[in-house]
Amino acid sequence: MNKSYRKCVGIMILNNNKEILVGKRLDHPSGFWQMPQGGIDEYENPEEAVWREMMEEIGTNNAKLIKESKQWIKYDIPTATLKTLPWGNKYIGQTQKWFAFQFTGKDNDINVGTENPEFSEWKWTKMNLIVDNIVPFKRNVYSTILEEFKDIFL
Repeated sequence: MNKSYRKCVGIMILNNNKEILVGKRLDHPSGFWQMPQGGIDEYENPEEAVWREMMEEIGTNNAKLIKESKQWIKYDIPTATLKTLPWGNKYIGQTQKWFAFQFTGKDNDINVGTENPEFSEWKWTKMNLIVDNIVPFKRNVYSTILEEFKDIFL
């Protein structure tokens, strides 16, 4: 069987200081910080998926869509990591459509202790700190999307 890339969405959420919301991964011993992301269900389009994933991962959708990536960004996932994922036997990596949002709520609206939590905690962080704090195999994705979305930080 030829393995393919799992379709998913990436979510960049900015506060009024142009800081980006990141969560500390529950499933990684090194505690890498990443932006929310998640798979696109079979009958969803990317925009439907991004709103659902936002609610599932941070417990709120108090945000305004400001930008969508022009391209899908692919990355391979190391074999050892794939073996730990429920869908890992079907894919070699993910292809992501990214969306940028302006957060319109209050910090206490954000709740990472959701039904199926992915993060142990969250914080706002500066754009220039994002890439170094993500798991190494996603660094190119983050560099690519930060370059595409750089105008929203001006």
